[in-house]
Amino acid sequence: MQPEAAVVTAPLLTSAEVAATADAIEACQQPDGLILWFDGGHADPWNHVETAMALASAGRHRAAENAYEWLQANQHDAGSWHNYYTALGIKDFKVDTNCCAYVAVGVWHHWLATGDRGFVEAMWPTVARALDFVVSLRTASGHIPWAVHANGTPWPYALLTGSSSIVHSLRCGLALAELMGAERPAWARTLARTTHQIRHRPDGFEPKDRWAMDWYYPVLCGALDGAQARSHLAAGAPKFLLSQGVRCVADQSWVTAAETCECALAYLRTGSAATARRLVEATSAMRNDDGSYYTGWVVPKSRTFPDAERTSYTAAAVLLATDALDRRTGAAGALITTPGR
Repeated sequence: MQPEAAVVTAPLLTSAEVAATADAIEACQQPDGLILWFDGGHADPWNHVETAMALASAGRHRAAENAYEWLQANQHDAGSWHNYYTALGIKDFKVDTNCCAYVAVGVWHHWLATGDRGFVEAMWPTVARALDFVVSLRTASGHIPWAVHANGTPWPYALLTGSSSIVHSLRCGLALAELMGAERPAWARTLARTTHQIRHRPDGFEPKDRWAMDWYYPVLCGALDGAQARSHLAAGAPKFLLSQGVRCVADQSWVTAAETCECALAYLRTGSAATARRLVEATSAMRNDDGSYYTGWVVPKSRTFPDAERTSYTAAAVLLATDALDRRTGAAGALITTPGR
């Protein structure tokens, strides 16, 4: 299968639509910088970073930097953050390793979007502590546990989706280390080992193959590339792709806009720009007049699920996917290319 030919088309979102969606995300941001899933809801570090990236892609650099300042202020000395936060404090004390690592992707994205070296210098200690923490948890088998209990005990298994995301986080972290003139050989060793496991021993991860993320994340994050990535996407497409978008779970008729956009990025990474564009276009059915997006649809009834829920991370996924396709910013390639290549 050869990469699809580039097609010149109109932007997926107008500048006014990008601004409206950025407004919808900012409406979920608290005075201290924390970005909730929705008003009155909770936040997690991974989606918090994703929404900061989306704000940067819309030119809202100050709002994005406020989000990173929240991460700095709330990071534990060990380098971690808790699983869920609300406007009032910690909701879930568990620690998700993938969520902790993702700050490296956000800082690399912000650097590409702004060229602000001062921001990178300010955030580098936060990134370094976070990735040092994640790498320190690597087990004898080489796997990184997906989470750590509130009492500090790691969970007994690793997840393919989370480990794939950690691969991209480590690559971004190593790119930042090079920018800072720092060496992190332990990160490079962990990156190589985790990538090898994903490519050659996927059976070593906890089985989650009902979920679309376990299908497309190894490609989205660059752990699988080239012909292997294209073959992998082709094998899972009949199970997860619908005309309305990407099915969240293989045996449920629930299509989510965020996963549809993430999957689009995976296709775009393999050169399938036309497929990527078709997927992102499908999310327009979930867009509201104020620029926000419903989390998902139950198909074919086109009934919202969860009922009428609109989430900041869903709006963020759309902004990041449209930037990747329309090339609005210098960070357009941050999620579809491997730093250093």
